Amino acid sequence: MKAVAARYPTFDRSISRPIDLEQRINRCRSEHQQVAPLPFEHQDLLALAAYVAHQSEGQPASVADDARSRPFIEGGREIFELRQGQLNLSCAQCHDDNWGRRLGGAPIPQAHPIGYPLYRLEWQALGSLRRRLRNCLIGMRAETYPDDAPEIVALEFYLAWRARGLAMETPAVRRAMARRSSGARHRSTSDGARRRRGRWR
Repeated sequence: MKAVAARYPTFDRSISRPIDLEQRINRCRSEHQQVAPLPFEHQDLLALAAYVAHQSEGQPASVADDARSRPFIEGGREIFELRQGQLNLSCAQCHDDNWGRRLGGAPIPQAHPIGYPLYRLEWQALGSLRRRLRNCLIGMRAETYPDDAPEIVALEFYLAWRARGLAMETPAVRRAMARRSSGARHRSTSDGARRRRGRWR
């Protein structure tokens, strides 16, 4: 299993779009073991994903960058750069424009997903990248995606593409980032949500 997790998300021919490591584990469970898939954030699913990913510790992140993958990478980039929510923020405003600065006493990272699943101090538990993305959207006061939404995997794919060449470090430990209070200009959540729905279905 060495370097397997470093290649995820990866394109799945059977559904003609990418899947992440947790989805691959669940597909293996349902298709090859004939057992029910585990809910996202279930302790057993996180444990399996962490175990598989830990086999790639120190290996460079190496998601594909080919003709099949690029439309989804670009789709993830669009979501990353889209201003949305009542605070009218994009992921890029924190993780590109202000990385290295501090927010609520914690440094702002570049959003490289090389440590997931990871132990986050504010959670007091292991959690997935999917959970962290949902928390970010909530902090932006934007509508969240369903856990199985293709948009989530597209965003994960783009983040992994940005991190290519960096060493995998699962399971990592991270401290919490405090949420910024208001003061930013408000806009209706539905403005950004209308633009980002439906593309990857």
